[in-house]
Amino acid sequence: MTRNVARRTFLGVVPAAIALSGTRRSASSSCRPLAGATAFVGGRLLPIAGAPIDDGTLFVRDGRIEAIGARNAVEVPADAQRVDVRGKVIMPGLICTHSHVGGIGAADSSGPIQPGVRVSDSLNVRDAGFRRALAGGLTTLNVMPGSGHLVGGQTIYLKLRFGGEGPSTIDELAYVDDDGRFLGGLKMANGTNPQDAPPFPGTRGRSAFLVRERFIKAREYHEKIERAGDDASKLPPRDLDLEALVEAMQGRRIVHHHTHRHDDIVTVLRLSREFGFPVVLHHVSEGWRVAETIAAAKAPCSIILVDSPGGKLEARNLVMETGGILERAGVRVAFHTDDWITDSRLFLRMAALGVRGGMSREKALEAVTSAGAELLGLQDRIGTLEPGKDADLAILDGDPLSVYTKVEQTWVEGTKVFDRTDPDDLLIAVGGFGAAREQSPYYCCFGRQALGAE
Repeated sequence: MTRNVARRTFLGVVPAAIALSGTRRSASSSCRPLAGATAFVGGRLLPIAGAPIDDGTLFVRDGRIEAIGARNAVEVPADAQRVDVRGKVIMPGLICTHSHVGGIGAADSSGPIQPGVRVSDSLNVRDAGFRRALAGGLTTLNVMPGSGHLVGGQTIYLKLRFGGEGPSTIDELAYVDDDGRFLGGLKMANGTNPQDAPPFPGTRGRSAFLVRERFIKAREYHEKIERAGDDASKLPPRDLDLEALVEAMQGRRIVHHHTHRHDDIVTVLRLSREFGFPVVLHHVSEGWRVAETIAAAKAPCSIILVDSPGGKLEARNLVMETGGILERAGVRVAFHTDDWITDSRLFLRMAALGVRGGMSREKALEAVTSAGAELLGLQDRIGTLEPGKDADLAILDGDPLSVYTKVEQTWVEGTKVFDRTDPDDLLIAVGGFGAAREQSPYYCCFGRQALGAE
């Protein structure tokens, strides 16, 4: 956030129902897609934005989708590469709204509120977790700090551009705005994970107090900048922590909030309403208990479904039906991996579990594609197979909701980045946790927060 922008923006109380599409900054690419034209011919296409297309053709040029339709309805230039996908299913690249891959080390034990910390400063682009995500058909991740802090720092939205030898720096993966700044949200958490000995809170009430106190300071900080006008001598000392909170209150940074219990969920909605920050509720293990309240606040949810969730008391009331209950209440629902809590290679299984728990097939597939794009404010670029969208694709050997289906190929911006027929990629797809790992395992909140990953 630049100082000038901070001066010009009014910080009133924005309704918690603020549309996420209004929080988006332009998500330009920091890595140009490779030139070239490719036609995927003869497969079953799942655009997500419309009805499935059998025996279809998807035509891609220069990293973007140019045309999609029935085989005979799409004109393919003679010089285009043709990929025979008869018997295959093509869907948009999958989107995970909550991941910890990348060996991140963000906020530390010096305090419970650290909004100025940036995941981008500690992310290892050579972490094997990214390759495993590609093996699961994922193409975009929201990589976040852990939940051991009330405010754990700034997340980053990554496009998995792993063609050739892979990226050398994070700049090759990051979504960026028109000014070249990395796009991401703000990670917050409540419940038991951020609770500890002082200076960390010991109760839920103290947790909310500390968050409220810091947001009030951020509002006052912004007001001082406004009053200073063009007089630099009257500007307060720059505060990177408060700047990040101001961005959230301005709707320029989406808050991604870890929360499990129903009372904790309601507390998040209360704070969002009080300070006007747009929020995505993550996990919501007891969201089914307050589905109507969530719907009334127009707060979207990023949820996780696990069939054996033991070990976390807050999540003991997690049920497979949460997605279906939220869907019927009118809540926008996306799924996430929380990798390494669940394996990115099995992300499609989340949609299948959602259907088993009562979600419609349509909304379950949206929950791993278009809904995730919306929750990150990236729906203009990804999440559906439509002309003008990025050519991010997952090619499957069967129905996406079948446990027998495998991801055969993953493409990012028209470039193939995973191929199950390649022996190295196959090892990543079927190997254990150490597959393709060059370094030690990552832990999203190493040290005192090691158990607070979710």
